Amino acid sequence: MSGRKRVPLADRVAEAADAALAARHFVSAIDILLGIGWLEFQAVERWRRGEIDCLEEAVRTNLPRISEAMKLFRGWAMARGLLASETAYVARTPQRQVLRFSVSGHPAIEASYRTHWVSPELSEKKRERLAEKAGLAPELVAILPLNSAWTCHRCGGTGDLLKMETPGPVCLRCVGLDDLAFLPAGDALLTRRAKAKSARHAVVVRFSRTRGRYERQGLLVEPQALAQVQRDLVR
Repeated sequence: MSGRKRVPLADRVAEAADAALAARHFVSAIDILLGIGWLEFQAVERWRRGEIDCLEEAVRTNLPRISEAMKLFRGWAMARGLLASETAYVARTPQRQVLRFSVSGHPAIEASYRTHWVSPELSEKKRERLAEKAGLAPELVAILPLNSAWTCHRCGGTGDLLKMETPGPVCLRCVGLDDLAFLPAGDALLTRRAKAKSARHAVVVRFSRTRGRYERQGLLVEPQALAQVQRDLVR
């Protein structure tokens, strides 16, 4: 009985990289780890929420194999003449802390992970826009729960809105967002301007059982920013 032929790691890395480049005109280390099956999307999301200390802890292989894959990835990118663009990775938390990739935390390794490899076929202006978009901190998300009977795992309290953490739901007071005002969806101009004026904001979503997905309900913004925009719009 013949066993299944094992695909060389270099071929797996190249296939994942080619697919990401074709889809988005750039490739990241995360694209590679997801594409070769060593990393799950759910783990990346937990890492982005600050629930995992470093991304390598969630990769399902040993450090030497990860290092080998990353070297193959860099070699693939350089052979194709792609352009290196270091990108900021910030947690989806109120503290907006810089996310760590490696167990060691060595600056050179961290920089390597943060580097996106971009197609030279894009114009300089498009590359700049792509880098700016990739470097944006992910939006905070607050949930309007279907069941009002929930308890904050940190303080034992409750509230109208919550954020989810690995141990369970947490109230906005415990994550430092309880001072924000809720702006319901519906007025696109007001929402856009209030979001631009507010130094902190969070998207409010609620799960739709009929559609099987979370849907946007509005925005949490700083009260002073909302009041200023409302005054400006009535003038």
